[in-house]
Amino acid sequence: MVKVDLNCDLGESFGNYTMGNDKAVLPLITSANVACGFHAGDENVMAETVKYAKAHNVSIGAHPGFPDLKGFGRRNLDMSLEEIYNMMVYQIGALKAFCDIHEVRLNHVKPHGALYQMGAKDRAIAKTIAEAVYAVDPNLYLVGLSNSLLLDEAQKVGLPIASEVFADRRYEKDGQLVSRKKPGALIEDTSEAIQQVIRMVTEGKTTAITGEEINISADTICVHGDGAHALEFVKQIREKLSEVNVEIVKIGG
Repeated sequence: MVKVDLNCDLGESFGNYTMGNDKAVLPLITSANVACGFHAGDENVMAETVKYAKAHNVSIGAHPGFPDLKGFGRRNLDMSLEEIYNMMVYQIGALKAFCDIHEVRLNHVKPHGALYQMGAKDRAIAKTIAEAVYAVDPNLYLVGLSNSLLLDEAQKVGLPIASEVFADRRYEKDGQLVSRKKPGALIEDTSEAIQQVIRMVTEGKTTAITGEEINISADTICVHGDGAHALEFVKQIREKLSEVNVEIVKIGG
């Protein structure tokens, strides 16, 4: 039976600001990527998210990003490789401490936003991210875009990897995600998004925005827990995957 993980970015509230519907989405997913305070989240939200994820038997991962609250970590920052390395270690270590306190294992790391995209395309940044994760814990899975440089560098340093695909994003012919700034980057039709997911998981293929067929590896599917129809969308993905005999399991499960 084909197996795949469902992951969601959570813990993005901070202070008096609330984002997402974390408590409602947690029972529907198998892995949670928890913001670590730089692009979103704070120490209180991190602690609470770890606690709720543990209660629902959801795998916990660190979701480190650039220190850019106003830009939500989606803007490229010009940082040295040493700064990126230290930034990664700082954020992963903070979440790992909360996991230790709540006696639950930190399972994976998934970079956020611009850091994720830069790591997919820039080999030096990819290598730095992988080395930082390995330094904290060589058993952590590194989650990255399917066929990306980030996953290539992770394997070189000896990290286990999980190839990620997106339910509601379109792809360029080189396998990169279409920029959110471009028209058509997001798939807004639920049935189209679900069909893309099923094909990626069962066939290892998808169609680029320019029409080319591309090969893609799907170990984990990124879904979103915010938005008016998000929860229903996640429920439908689970249902449709079950119909084609795909088992939903945690990363590494």
